[in-house]
Amino acid sequence: MFRAWTDPEHLTRWYGPRGCTTPLGSISADVRPGGTWQATMVVDATGQEFPTGGFYLEVSAPERLVFTWREPGGDAESVITIDLADLGGGRTAMTFHQVGFTTEEARENVHDGWSSAFDRLTEHLTDPEEEIRS
Repeated sequence: MFRAWTDPEHLTRWYGPRGCTTPLGSISADVRPGGTWQATMVVDATGQEFPTGGFYLEVSAPERLVFTWREPGGDAESVITIDLADLGGGRTAMTFHQVGFTTEEARENVHDGWSSAFDRLTEHLTDPEEEIRS
């Protein structure tokens, strides 16, 4: 699961809501405190691009990742914390927390996108046809 959040080969398969792709060439990740990351989601139907990115604040593989997240195509940044707990049997519990939105509307706007992306993440990590495993 940690690699799914930090390895471009994983991120290209799930990052972004359904109806978007995130081309591998648009993803970079310097996974260390102070390192930067970026990814550009592309709407499949229109080709419209939504760049996101930020800085890693805390990296404690394989259980914790904290980074800033720039709203797609915008300048406002929030902070995302991901805690991962090994449940055994190849299962991992993920706790996702995002704070620092500039408005309530901004917070609400990302909810559906993340929910959809998490569905894609689950599918990616549980698909027996996938070559790359966490």
